[in-house]
Amino acid sequence: MAKSTKPKGATSYKETVFGIFPRPKIIQLEKQGVAKGLKYILKLNSKKAEITPQLICGIHKESFGFIFPEWTGKFRTINVAVGDFEPPHFSKVPELVKDLCADLDERLQHIPPVTKDEKYLKEVVSLLSWFQHQFVWIHPFNDYNGRIARLTTNLIALNLGLPAFEIKAVSTRDRQKYIKAMKAADKHNLKKLDLLIADALKETLQKI
Repeated sequence: MAKSTKPKGATSYKETVFGIFPRPKIIQLEKQGVAKGLKYILKLNSKKAEITPQLICGIHKESFGFIFPEWTGKFRTINVAVGDFEPPHFSKVPELVKDLCADLDERLQHIPPVTKDEKYLKEVVSLLSWFQHQFVWIHPFNDYNGRIARLTTNLIALNLGLPAFEIKAVSTRDRQKYIKAMKAADKHNLKKLDLLIADALKETLQKI
């Protein structure tokens, strides 16, 4: 896992393959990583790639491996805490991701033929919302779980004939909305997450 220090009066630092960088510079590298990840899923979509544990690890490695080559593309081997939430024990991660992919494949069999009517979009949004929350709940990687969840969700959408879309989670306000939606989903209420995904998808559809 990346090492970090917090010098007095300074922002957090992380050790990357390029050296020890402050948070602002890490953010710039992360943006490059997300762009690399998006380019990669577009390539995967051209092959209609099935969502598998191996593919998910590949997206993680392709996106952020140039920054943290030692631990990207591999499921976490440590227990972590995300605020007051403790994801499943690391030993359960491989099986949980395998089951998630199997459940996704089963649910995809019941998605109706591609259309742009409200019923179709509602069913797709429900599927994407479920998958994204389950992925983040499992928290399979040391870091970048939210980003990989969103990239993989986009790949599912692309495979279903819909465009890639962006759930805004960069600004403090947008990130808080996303976190609240995910916390509500932890309590089996996916309505807020459904709405975020539906709004992002509809906004993209209106532009094309």
